[in-house]
Amino acid sequence: DAERKNLFAVSTLNIRMNALTASRYQLLIKMLKTNYDAYVATASFLSPSRIPRSELPNVQDVPMLEQPIMPESILDEDDGKTELVADCTLEDLRYQESLLDKILLKVFRSFVEKNTNGVSSPKEGIEGLLDQGRTYMLQPTTTPKDQQKMVYNTLGGLMTPVLPPFYRIFMSGIVPKLGTDYDGKQFGPWFYAPWLTSFVTPTFFGFLVGPSKTNRRKDGMPGGLVVEKCKFLQESGCKGMCLNICKLPAQDFFKEELGLPLTVSPNFVTQECQWSFGEEPLPPSKDPSFPKGCLAGCDSRKIMAERGLSSGQLVCE
Repeated sequence: DAERKNLFAVSTLNIRMNALTASRYQLLIKMLKTNYDAYVATASFLSPSRIPRSELPNVQDVPMLEQPIMPESILDEDDGKTELVADCTLEDLRYQESLLDKILLKVFRSFVEKNTNGVSSPKEGIEGLLDQGRTYMLQPTTTPKDQQKMVYNTLGGLMTPVLPPFYRIFMSGIVPKLGTDYDGKQFGPWFYAPWLTSFVTPTFFGFLVGPSKTNRRKDGMPGGLVVEKCKFLQESGCKGMCLNICKLPAQDFFKEELGLPLTVSPNFVTQECQWSFGEEPLPPSKDPSFPKGCLAGCDSRKIMAERGLSSGQLVCE
């Protein structure tokens, strides 16, 4: 009897704790919707000393431990004048790739090779993909637009010819070509599109960015996705590749091919990354959360220096 009473008491306590956690989460969402600055201040007070960071509905502007919100600006040791962005100082995350991740990565790399006119790498996995991307980026004739177009086309190949038309109709509310006056007109995105997209995305894009989970956008609405520690950014250490081989082409593809706006917001201090489906993105030059300059430890910048080229040729902002 005593054991049963103890189990009942523990079960009751867990139910109450879960109810309080859910209630607090809803209150934070309400604050997120009505007063973003107040939400950031409250969330910063609560986490990580009082509640786990994972229990916050949005972490974009919430500092992690003693880390600053924006990365520090430092001077290049070689010339003493070029402003650089300080590297992430957090411990690297080890990624566990599933069979699906390995298959998708292999397919993705094959499309990259095709869309770069044969750029390949003998390296395995994500390191091989990054080697392909960096090799293509550093070719003398390759422009940032070329990089973005390459990934844009690669995403199109990965999704096959079937998925985009289906998505445009049932998620974005775009009328297909039926020979009517409404052909091509958009009546969406439908209310469920941002949330459903954020729910499905972690399964199929984990091979590129690593573990992620759904959360709320900065406006408090569903449709957010936070990457725990971006695999692509951690392994590349390159802000230019992050911008031109991930952020911009992904935003363009979702908007132009799928009919759903997307904002990709990398955090160079924590290497988290917020994906906000249904949110119109700002140009990097007008985005106060996107720092200027190359990352201090960027291998691409070092290769440029070895070749006697200016790091200004790397478009990182």
